Amino acid sequence: MRIVIAEDLFLLRDGLTRMLEAHGLEITAAVDNGTDLLDAVTTARPDVAVVDVRLPPSFTDEGLRAALAARRAVPGLPVLVLSQYVEQLYARELLAGGSGGIGYLLKDRVFDSAKFVDAVRRVAAGGTVMDPEVIDRLLFRNSGDNAVGALSPREREVLGLMAEGRSNAAIAQRLVITERAVAKHTASIFLRLGLQPSDDDNRRVLAVLAYLSAEQPAV
Repeated sequence: MRIVIAEDLFLLRDGLTRMLEAHGLEITAAVDNGTDLLDAVTTARPDVAVVDVRLPPSFTDEGLRAALAARRAVPGLPVLVLSQYVEQLYARELLAGGSGGIGYLLKDRVFDSAKFVDAVRRVAAGGTVMDPEVIDRLLFRNSGDNAVGALSPREREVLGLMAEGRSNAAIAQRLVITERAVAKHTASIFLRLGLQPSDDDNRRVLAVLAYLSAEQPAV
């Protein structure tokens, strides 16, 4: 697996490089800014890009904007975003960024190498990985008068685990219920959110996006 890393802090960038290489993954480029990230992904065509949300010069959202630009330049490019804080707008924009694997993790997660490498692999394979804390802070706030508010507590639990990238089998194990029960809850979630069957859309991603969109960011 070939990976491009964009992280402005040298120690963390070097640490990520060493960690991923120790697990047999190839780092094709490790850069510290959005311009070099875009150049690296268009030139090397990696299997996944690991990107810090905040890059120079302003350390606001350059990393995210560079990641979205990279996905436009290389359609379907899997991107795993790292952030110091939970920021709703970034998570929603990432999920809305098109096809291909996507992930949003807090930087604290990189200290568990096994779980972090697993997240990188899942995103590279086209999966969706959302940090549990992101789910807690973004998905389970007051949802207001909308379709999301109509979900039952159990359906919210299922959707939260779905957003973490878990399969029906993994959700069933976590909630100690059957896979058939998970499938019924999932079908109900899709129905309540108005997500019709489609060969083109990943309804799990669309369901999470609907949940994230339930509460607009403060202005």
